[in-house]
Amino acid sequence: MKILVTGGAGLIGSNLCKRLLDHGDQVICLDNFSTSRRENVEPLLKREGFKLVEHDVTQVYNFLEVDQIYNLACPASPVHYQKTPVETVRTCVQGAINALELAKKLNIPVLQASTSEVYGDPEVHPQPETYTGNVNQIGPRACYDEGKRCAETLFFDYHREWGVKIKVVRIFNTYGPNNAPDDGRVVSNFILQALRGESITMQGDGSKTRAFCYVDDLVEGLIKMMNSTEIGPINLGNPGEFTMQELAELIIELTGSKSKIVNEDNRPDDPKIRRPDISLAKEKLGWEPTIALREGLQKTIEYFKPLA
Repeated sequence: MKILVTGGAGLIGSNLCKRLLDHGDQVICLDNFSTSRRENVEPLLKREGFKLVEHDVTQVYNFLEVDQIYNLACPASPVHYQKTPVETVRTCVQGAINALELAKKLNIPVLQASTSEVYGDPEVHPQPETYTGNVNQIGPRACYDEGKRCAETLFFDYHREWGVKIKVVRIFNTYGPNNAPDDGRVVSNFILQALRGESITMQGDGSKTRAFCYVDDLVEGLIKMMNSTEIGPINLGNPGEFTMQELAELIIELTGSKSKIVNEDNRPDDPKIRRPDISLAKEKLGWEPTIALREGLQKTIEYFKPLA
């Protein structure tokens, strides 16, 4: 098949492009490199069936020979999306419309990479797909949270009104090779600080929790969702829950670092807890993650060593 991946040079997108090529598919990677890295896809340029197109998804694009669309394009780190909040909303909303319009025109399936951020600072734990969330719609994270919520709305409205073949997944914290070193996400931050022997800067007292999914597991879930009959939304993430303190201590152990942990003020609206209920993914897709945090961190640390 010929598959379009928007945001294909990001952490998830670049790993997805590689996996699809490994499966024998042709891949068009669409990215404007606003928050992603060209280096992530440069090794793929030598491979047969891969095409890189530099383009902003808020502008209309038209590929007449495409069998599937994965819509992944959007800044995913608070450091990035809070710098350009209006552009983040525009990417979420207009980017979704442009992907949906092409899928409608070609009568092909389109997958929306939504996020656990649609649940906000959750009052239900773990978070099932039926939970409608606790989002501060005027807070500094709202550009991403509400942008993704609106994208979900658009996907389901296009499905109801025009029968577009949609797939919606809600992605929880993901990490692994090709994570940009400057994107401000906690795993990359902690690893780089540990490798450099710097203080590990932790927001709050370390009691916040997250559930970290290694990117290879996540990519497998995306492909299973695309090739299923499911519409979603379906959570994709690793239900193993860790405190930030536990994460920092494990990274210090694995890197052999002498870094000390330094606590800083909490960021506004930063969720205190997060863990996916993946019952639907198990039942409908036959999917669950297989790579434990320790194993995934070891692989990610090896990736970051030359960048530290």
